[in-house]
This record gives sequence, structure tokens and C-alpha cells, in this order.
Amino acid sequence: MAKIMHTVILDGHAANPGDLSWDFLDKFGTWEVYAMSPPHTVVERAKNADIIILNKTPITRGTVEQLPKLKFITLLATGYNVIDVDACREHGVLVANVPSYSESAVAQQAFAFILEYANRVGSYSASVAAGDWTNCGDFTYQKDPLCELMGKTIGIVGFGKIGRRVAALAKAFEMRVLVHTAHPEKYPGAQVEFLALDELLPQADFVTIHCPLTPATDKMVNKDFISKMKDGAFFVNTARGGEVDDEALAQALNSGKLSGAGIDVMLPEPPGADHVLLHAKNVFITPHIAWAAFETRKRLLKIVEENIATFIAGNPQNVVNN
Repeated sequence: MAKIMHTVILDGHAANPGDLSWDFLDKFGTWEVYAMSPPHTVVERAKNADIIILNKTPITRGTVEQLPKLKFITLLATGYNVIDVDACREHGVLVANVPSYSESAVAQQAFAFILEYANRVGSYSASVAAGDWTNCGDFTYQKDPLCELMGKTIGIVGFGKIGRRVAALAKAFEMRVLVHTAHPEKYPGAQVEFLALDELLPQADFVTIHCPLTPATDKMVNKDFISKMKDGAFFVNTARGGEVDDEALAQALNSGKLSGAGIDVMLPEPPGADHVLLHAKNVFITPHIAWAAFETRKRLLKIVEENIATFIAGNPQNVVNN
């Protein structure tokens, strides 16, 4: 393949903090990588780029208009709301995402929260390290309540690839699986119970959301949503921070309406020190890492490589604005 392209990675550190390689770009031409790119630096850094690789760096209409050499953008992510895809289309710039790379990892993170709640591994480990087991006088002790997942009910809101992975894990734990989705007819033989949201929420011991952020799902988990949930339920969000009304969730946690929550995504990211969820009761928060396992990121970069190769070959894949 002829070396004809110049590629600029605008914010490569999250996907590749140094344990992977960008060397696959050598076969496409020249390239340069930046750990992060504040908005005011984007035009200068990308002015000679035929191809841009980015994760969360915004590409506005004004930016596109100042990059006449630009032909192709490939994301290091599935979501592409940071890019003005209409402006790109109007200027002949194709945009591709990576639609399928992290289903297993995100489902695993959702269950990491559920298992932490059920087994309290972190809390007990810290207790042992503090000397509580050494000093307890018995072969065991109980500090926090534990629970079995077998026989519990999980409510999955959204039944795309990630939601279906979560359902499979739940079934392995012998949980009852309830699902709310707009099109249950797409999943014949799924061996789950499809319910309206108002029917699902009062029955679920665990509620986990797996929907894209759209106008319909913006602040979907609000005071009304939470009021319909089972008292003492546990809530999980590994989808998008914008789908949750943080004030309503914090109030439910602090009042005891919900017994806990596992949160991997927030709005904004990173959250400010005064973010209401950082100070709520019984909440486990991780820094948007559900996608970040080594194997997951390696798969991500491989698909980005394929996105570029197919674009140069004239049959681009994963295009979101053609």
C-alpha cells in the first residue's frame, strides 16, 4: 500500500497510554500523536492531516471548514456526538466509528459493580488490612451484609449487544432476567421476560441501563423513574452520564430509597469536586473504565486500523455520515 496519507491522533492517551503501539500507521504514511488536544489547538495540529483519529476531542463545523486537506475521521469510540457529522458530510469528510469492540468488557464492568455490592470484597479487604480479622477472636466475622445473586431479579433497560451480554451473565448466576426494549420482537428465543418499564422497575433488585444517549434517554433515570423502582434496589450505569439525573439519584441514595449504585460514566467527565454523586451514600464510582481493558483497547485499535485501510482502498467501513 502506497504511503500517501498523513494521520494525526488528537487524543491518543486514553486508548493507548503506552502499552500498545501506533506503528500500524506506518503503512498508511506519516503520523503524529498527541496525548490530548485542547479545542484551541486542533486546527493547528490537524492542518496537514488527511486522516484524524480521535476519541473525545470535539470537531465543530468551524474546525472542519479550516481543514481543507481532511478526508477521513475515525473515532476511538462508538459514540460520535463530539463530531459535527453534517458539516463533515458537506465538506466531503467521511466519519467512521468503532461500533462493536467493548460489549464483553462493559457487561463485565456492570457485573463488577453488582458483585461488589453483593460480596463487598473491597470493604472486607480493607477491613482485614486494618487488622479487624486479626483482632476479631473468631475464624470469621461479618462487617457488611452479603447477598446471593441466585434468585434475585435483574432489570436490563436496553437490549443491544451489551444488554444481551449482561443478560447472559445474569442467567449464569441463575438470576431472573427482565428486559425493557422498544423492539422485543427482534429477539425471539432470548429466554428473558420483556416488560414495559413501569412493570420492570418495581420488580428488579438490580437495574442496569444499556441505551445510547438520545433525546429520549436524556435524564431518563429521573425522580419519576427512581420512584417506580423497588425500595432498596441497586442501580448501575455503564452507558452514558447524561442519561441520569444526578440530583435525583443522589437523593435516592442518601434517603435509602436505593441501597446503592455503581457508576462508570458521569456528566461532566471528569466530575468537579462538588459533584453531587461524589458525596452520595453507598455509591461505587469508577472513572469511565468499562472499555479500558488491555484486550478491549487492542481490539479497538485493530478496528481503527481496518477503518483506515478500507477507506484508502475505497470501500470504507463503519461510516456514520455517508
